[in-house]
Amino acid sequence: MAEENGSVASSALVSDLPVKRSREGEILSDNNNEKGISVEMVEDSKVPECISSVIPGWFSEISPMWPGEAHSLKVEKILFQGKSDYQNIMIFQSSTYGKVLVLDGVIQVTERDECAYQEMIAHLPLCSIPNPKKVLVIGGGDGGVLREVSRHSSVEQIDICEIDGMVVDVCKQFFPDLAVGYEDPRVNLHVGDGVAFLKAVPEGTYDAVIVDSSDPIGPAQELFEKPFFESVAKALRPGGVVCTQAESIWLHMHIIEDIVSNCRQIFKGSVNYAWTTVPTYPRQASLITKFQIGVIGFMLCSTAGPPVDFKHPVNPIDDDDSQKAPLKFYNKQIHSAAFCLPSFAKKVIDSKSK
Repeated sequence: MAEENGSVASSALVSDLPVKRSREGEILSDNNNEKGISVEMVEDSKVPECISSVIPGWFSEISPMWPGEAHSLKVEKILFQGKSDYQNIMIFQSSTYGKVLVLDGVIQVTERDECAYQEMIAHLPLCSIPNPKKVLVIGGGDGGVLREVSRHSSVEQIDICEIDGMVVDVCKQFFPDLAVGYEDPRVNLHVGDGVAFLKAVPEGTYDAVIVDSSDPIGPAQELFEKPFFESVAKALRPGGVVCTQAESIWLHMHIIEDIVSNCRQIFKGSVNYAWTTVPTYPRQASLITKFQIGVIGFMLCSTAGPPVDFKHPVNPIDDDDSQKAPLKFYNKQIHSAAFCLPSFAKKVIDSKSK
């Protein structure tokens, strides 16, 4: 998601919240500049809209994707605030979830729960086919998906196409445990439009395509449309697989219905929906527990060719590499369980197969 050479369109690195504190006459700040990115202090008038004006010092995630509700995290320090050619980018240190990446006011990554998303979106497809060799990642500028793909020793080539180079740059600076994925020599970074990149890919190039997109508004909108899925199918070998971020069953069944309908028309192998829990992703409050449980889904499809049974993994992960951090979330049992849907979602998704 910024230019590969590290140039930044507009950025600010600040060491404390640019909001008024109750009982404090001024904002505390320092001028410690973290490596690489130029510093411009943020004035009070430039407070991001997603910083709550009701409770100063709290980030509130407000989006048309989940009307009538919001999720808030206490902010200890804003680390980066900038605007790329595509979106507003903010990184802050939270009290409970570590560092947090926010794009256009929507949480993309937190250090605490990123494993539940990165591990599942990568290993659900790659563990479902034997010996994947060529993998394409669309989006995923933070590098977390690359980190997980690199666990598979059979993979020889990992291409990533990220539209916003600034996201790549700031994640390398602030999220080294995610961006470590870029250090793998098999990785080839392409900064540009994923839709255009796919159209130029020769037919049957990849064993797997992983689409780590943000929500279907702004620069990611095209990644949810039928022509994009057609390009993905063309880029896959017979029996190749795709896994794409596919929203929340609690909030976006209308979007999921469209995705399922399009995929069943395009992919002539398997078409399945899986889900995982990520506390800081689109959420539904439980009246019983009063906790907000974040849920995000994945669409997994295969092209015609060797059959793919996504529900039963056939390709174990190389998790004995002492140079890599151990898996925190994914295992064989949770792989199969991810395809067990609640009745209301199963009914809708199954109806699209008829």
